[in-house]
Amino acid sequence: MSGPLKGPPAGCCAAAGSRGSPWAGWLAGGGVSLNYERGPRATMQWRSLVLGLLLLRLGLHGLLWLVSALGPGLGFHQRFPFALPPRGAPDPPWLRAAGGEPRAAGRCGRAHWGCLLRGGGCGPAGGDEYEKRYSGAFPPQLRAQLRDAARGMFVFGYDNYMRHAFPQDELNPVHCRGRGPDRADPSNLNINDVLGNYSLTLIDALDTLAVMGNSSEFQKAVKLVIDTVSFDKDSTVQVFEATIRVLGSLLSAHIIITDTKQPFGDMTIKDYDDELLHMARDLAVRLLPAFENTKTGIPYPRVNLKTGVPPDSNNETCTAGAGSLLVEFGILSRLLGDSTFEWVARRAVKALWSLRSNDTGLLGNVVNIQTGHWVGKQSGLGAGLDSFYEYLLKSYILFGKKEDLEMFNGAYRSIQNYLRRGREACNEGEGDPPLYVNVNMFSGQLMNTWIDSLQAFFPGLQVLIGDVEDAICLHAFYYAIWKRYGALPERYNWQLQAPDVLFYPLRPELVESTYLLYQATKNPFYLHVGMDILQSLEKYTKVKCGYATLHHVIEKSKEDRMESFFLSETCKYLYLLFDEENPVHKSGNKYMFTTEGHIVSVDKRFRDSLWQDTFPEEEERNAEKLKPNELKAMNSSSNCNRVPDERRYLLPLKSIYMRQIDQMVGLI
Repeated sequence: MSGPLKGPPAGCCAAAGSRGSPWAGWLAGGGVSLNYERGPRATMQWRSLVLGLLLLRLGLHGLLWLVSALGPGLGFHQRFPFALPPRGAPDPPWLRAAGGEPRAAGRCGRAHWGCLLRGGGCGPAGGDEYEKRYSGAFPPQLRAQLRDAARGMFVFGYDNYMRHAFPQDELNPVHCRGRGPDRADPSNLNINDVLGNYSLTLIDALDTLAVMGNSSEFQKAVKLVIDTVSFDKDSTVQVFEATIRVLGSLLSAHIIITDTKQPFGDMTIKDYDDELLHMARDLAVRLLPAFENTKTGIPYPRVNLKTGVPPDSNNETCTAGAGSLLVEFGILSRLLGDSTFEWVARRAVKALWSLRSNDTGLLGNVVNIQTGHWVGKQSGLGAGLDSFYEYLLKSYILFGKKEDLEMFNGAYRSIQNYLRRGREACNEGEGDPPLYVNVNMFSGQLMNTWIDSLQAFFPGLQVLIGDVEDAICLHAFYYAIWKRYGALPERYNWQLQAPDVLFYPLRPELVESTYLLYQATKNPFYLHVGMDILQSLEKYTKVKCGYATLHHVIEKSKEDRMESFFLSETCKYLYLLFDEENPVHKSGNKYMFTTEGHIVSVDKRFRDSLWQDTFPEEEERNAEKLKPNELKAMNSSSNCNRVPDERRYLLPLKSIYMRQIDQMVGLI
């Protein structure tokens, strides 16, 4: 409706939903004078009046329901059932406080996104609580304290691993002992895909020691790896996990050791003879059988480090697992001058890309490596697809191959066209906030109503392409979930406003996006976010000998496991968020983080290959297709300059939209 309803004075709607209609109360209380007469005629008049009032009430309720159902912005509400239910129906979860009690209605009766966007808001009168909490300067002393706390978090986890778990792969922080592969149960892929009996946590943490400036411990750890770690093990591991956690860390540490500038302090190793690079090659050679005897060029998901692909190996693999090897394999090839590793990884990426839908341009999440048939047809930004998109862009940043950028731009266009819901602009207009959903790769139709915690990486990727505004909105949604639970549940159902999968294994994705958004905006808001995350980790996950996985984000019960990425990523990004003077930011070098958080320099030597182009004919064709304006991400909001200067030290997202998102996840 274009104008206000004529009726009761402002404020009466707070009584809506109580015993009597607020309209009837207003009519009976002075809007209309009722003359009570005795006798049949008076009774008939009274009945007629009551009937008329009831009909008026029903009509007004129907009108109000229609207005709320249409909501602010038609498009999102047609696909997302966030509109109010009919009166009398139970309140949806996002209108209930903890414990299931209905939330206070405030000045607008039932909470609804529309009244948040039409002036006045639905919160209490007075100052803006978001601006009071988040805007303004962040004291340097507090920032230094938080930097030291992040370092202390890493040290506590690392020291306990070395004391109680090394040389095993992981630390069990509750019982203070180590964990290796589950030999008794080969089908326990949750453990065996990751743990290869090669001191995983020590290797994964190497470059974090360097970034934190601990040269003595870095040198000691590198020598331990060289002297004690072997990949000649009867361990069947996932190619993807071994690549990003082990191969990537060995390459990162090698690059740090051999950097002539030594920006992190003296990280050189006496008599170092490229041992880490040789170890990286040894591991990669043991992974190569995964790429053999596959009709599509897409690798098998697992290999045995001694014997190759197991005879009973699964022919199905996820897109991210098969298509996120190019950064590490490409760096290795260029350091060695051997094209083999980059060639097999790039062939897998191109094979997956060729299988995308002709109609939508989307890929599924599980594919048969022999037939090329999509077994999993879900297309989203989370598990099974996340790092595939990430490595299309990061491969271009590192190696400069235009075909990688062209694939990324095509993927990003399809993501915006089919996965994105909500209003067009993050910080402008009416409608529901942007959200990326899971759809069918062929039709673009919604497949389910959950998103997973891995998707929280995507705002950081959007920062790298300059789509900062959209990144701000999506990050705010995940931060709101974190504020509600003190962690990110593995899966969150946006329709039910509740977790579908309740555990949190200390994942880094939200911290990563927080760090990158701070680097892009320098907005103190993201320092507050980092502080909240750090405090939650200390409060809910710290145990006797480290930090433990949350088994249940609501009850805060724990599992006895500290995954290696907690030290390689979560602690590193928190530390860098608060360490403004870190060489990563001040040395003048350009760095990029792998999907496991390992730091690599963006170096000219990685753009120069010593061999002829891998796919020369196709490269030539792709180069001809590219136009100058296609060398940036395709999205109407892809422009760093869309963050106005006057907002850089205010809230990155207007408080009215922050309140909207907090309401969406049940915080208010």
